[in-house]
Amino acid sequence: MSKACERLGITERTYYRWQKLNKTYETYEDRRAFADHSYPANKLSESERSQILETCNSERFADMPPCQIVPALADEGTYIASESTFYRVLKEAKMQSHRGRSQTPGKHAKPTSYTATAPNQVWTWDITYLNGPIKGMFYYLYLIIDLFSRDIVGWEVWSEESAEHASELITRACLSQKRLTTTPLVLHSDNGSPMKGSTMLETLYALGITPSNSRPRVSNDNPYSESLFRTLKYRPNYQPKGFETLEAARGWCSRFVKWYRFEHHHSGIQFLTPAERHEGKGKQILAKRRDVYEAAKAAHPERWGSRDTRNWDDVIVVHLNPDKVSETTEVNFESYEATAS
Repeated sequence: MSKACERLGITERTYYRWQKLNKTYETYEDRRAFADHSYPANKLSESERSQILETCNSERFADMPPCQIVPALADEGTYIASESTFYRVLKEAKMQSHRGRSQTPGKHAKPTSYTATAPNQVWTWDITYLNGPIKGMFYYLYLIIDLFSRDIVGWEVWSEESAEHASELITRACLSQKRLTTTPLVLHSDNGSPMKGSTMLETLYALGITPSNSRPRVSNDNPYSESLFRTLKYRPNYQPKGFETLEAARGWCSRFVKWYRFEHHHSGIQFLTPAERHEGKGKQILAKRRDVYEAAKAAHPERWGSRDTRNWDDVIVVHLNPDKVSETTEVNFESYEATAS
C-alpha cells in the first residue's frame, strides 16, 4: 500500500479518505488535482438535460422562466434539477435570454416604513393608466394589494380618477375581507389627488384605517404597487395599443387578476401564489416542497455534496421601506390589538 501510494503521488491517509467517500457515494473517482474530471459523478445525463429542455419548451412552460417552473413542478411532487441547473442548461443550449418588451431589470430600492406579519395589516394601492381606443384617452385601473401576501384585495377600472371612486373601492375591499373597524390597518399610497381627497380621507377614518403617503417627488416609496403594474403591463396578452371600450378593459383586468392570484408564483413570497399565502396555505405547500427536495437529495446525494437543499422557509415578516423603519414609525399590531380589546 505504501509503495503504491508513493507511485501515485498520494499518501496512505488520502487513499483511506477516498475509500470512505467511495462507499458514501457508491462511485470511484481519481480525486487528484491534475486528473481528468471532465465526467464527474454528479453530472447530468443526456436524458436529464433533454428532459429539462423539453419541459422548458413545452406549451405549459414556454413563457415561464425556471424560477417559476421549478416551484410549479415541486408542487406536483416532481423534481428534475435545481433552478440554477435549469438556467445553466438553457444557457448552454443558447435558449436563455431576456424576453419581453422591457429593459433588462436593474437594481431597485428596498421597500420600507411599515411591517406586516399577517394578511390585512398593511395594504398598498395606486392607480395606473390603461390606453383607450384613441391617443390621449385613458381608462384608470385602481388596484389594492396586501403587503404580506401580495394578494389583490380590491380592483376596479373607471373612466376617470376621483377620490369618490377610491373611497368606494376601499369600502368594498374591507367588506370582502370581513375586516372589523377595530383591527389595525395601514393603507399606503403615493401623493395623487384621489389618495388625499377629503372624501377618501373621511372614508378611511370612518373605517379605522391609518392613511400613509409616499414622500413628495419620490417615485420608489410605493414599490409593491408599481411592481404589480409592471407585471400587468408586460403580460404577453396586454393591449399596449389600447382597449376599445371600458368593458373590454375591465374584462382583460378581470382575467389578469384571476391569473395573478391563482396561477402566478410570486418570487417575493417563496414562489407561492398570492391567494395561497393570503388563505394561510403557504406553510403546508412549502413543507411539501421541502420533502420533495429532500427525497431528490436522498436519491442523488453526490449532486448536493455537503450543501443543504433549497431553502423553502416561509417569509414571516414583510417591510415597506426597511432602511427607514424605526421603533417610532413601525406599527406594533400586537399592542394595538391589546389596547382595542
